[in-house]
Amino acid sequence: MDRFLAVEAASGIVLLVAAAAALVWANTPAAALYEALWNTPLGLTLGPVSFERDLRWWVNDGLMTVFFFVVGLEIRREMHAGELSDLRRAALPLAAAVGGMLVPAAIYAALNAGRATSVGWGVPMATDIAFAVGVLALLGDRVPPALRVLLLALAVIDDLGAILVIAIFYSGGVDLLALGAAGAGLAGILVLQLFGVRTIAAYVPLALVAWGATYASGVHPTIAGVLVGLLTPVRAWLGADRFADTAEAAARGVRDAAGAGITHIHEHLDAVARATREAVSPVERLEHALHGWVAWFVMPLFAFANAGVSLGSLSLAGDGWRVFVGIVAGLVIGKAVGVYGAARAATALGAATLPRGVRWADVTVVGGVAGIGFTMALFVAQLAFPPGPALETAKLAILAASGVAGVAGYALGRLVLGVGRRSEGAATNAEAEASTEM
Repeated sequence: MDRFLAVEAASGIVLLVAAAAALVWANTPAAALYEALWNTPLGLTLGPVSFERDLRWWVNDGLMTVFFFVVGLEIRREMHAGELSDLRRAALPLAAAVGGMLVPAAIYAALNAGRATSVGWGVPMATDIAFAVGVLALLGDRVPPALRVLLLALAVIDDLGAILVIAIFYSGGVDLLALGAAGAGLAGILVLQLFGVRTIAAYVPLALVAWGATYASGVHPTIAGVLVGLLTPVRAWLGADRFADTAEAAARGVRDAAGAGITHIHEHLDAVARATREAVSPVERLEHALHGWVAWFVMPLFAFANAGVSLGSLSLAGDGWRVFVGIVAGLVIGKAVGVYGAARAATALGAATLPRGVRWADVTVVGGVAGIGFTMALFVAQLAFPPGPALETAKLAILAASGVAGVAGYALGRLVLGVGRRSEGAATNAEAEASTEM
């Protein structure tokens, strides 16, 4: 958990630099080169079969599938042994996340009702976990650990909500035959698991079949990444105890071989290597291997490919201002009101309780930083709007709203977090000393 949060917080800086670089480049005399780069065709031709898309497509629909795969792994891990494994613990972040999705969508929908731009209602629903965690990291020790966990759980549920919205509302007409082929690929993964196949490489072809067939079906291909992640086993083949036994047996074998003058010890080393791979669950192993790549490469590359908004092509005329205001108000105001209001309602109804060490004032900070949409919001905007002024306006609105929410969340955290905690801690220590004396 600590490593995950640390990587997310640090990668937010790289995301910010990538987005700023794209925005600057797109508004220089070399702007045409920016668009030419991402419109570069890239594909594969094998005999009469050819598959070619532009570079931006390969980033948005290809590499981002790896991002969504890691999201699926994260959700699976949290459902097994994290904040989403127990209904009582999950109730508060679940309520907060749902409120934080519905209120922004309602604000946008109300401003754009009956207009062609109403399709963008899903844009202000998403939270960018990297930037949100990064803002909390800037607040340092002021942030109680339980508040970071609450934000992480909320963001995971928020991601799941965004995935459902993309699958249901932002996919094209569905080809049932292709969708069946995608289902067959996923079923093949389950069959390999049933037969105890442990080599990850064996699953890759089936995952690619599921991805390609999902794209052919009209459903966004990143959904395949999520589903494969959710199907990944959460239990280790060996576990810590059996790994220790295997490692000790291998160490004894190496010592015995050395004592007998035998130099061929590879079988013992191979046994340790296998045990090392299988000491943790596939979910943990894959997330550990891929999380850094996603945080430091995939997400910044996505930001660089999509944050290059040409300010000269923006238009707030007609419905443009409704798109801009709907997204900004949805993220900055709607997220804060939705997260806090839904959390309050859930506790008032007795369905949830505040985590120990977290106050209602602290929850306002989570609501504030949840308004940083960025990566997921940009992703949904790409699906909601066709290329043109509306999409460019939506992108600028996302960047502006995320900046405002980040600064406001940090300022609110400086104002709220830590206030009264020193006295509370002193009181707790005094109570502990008194109970010890008794």
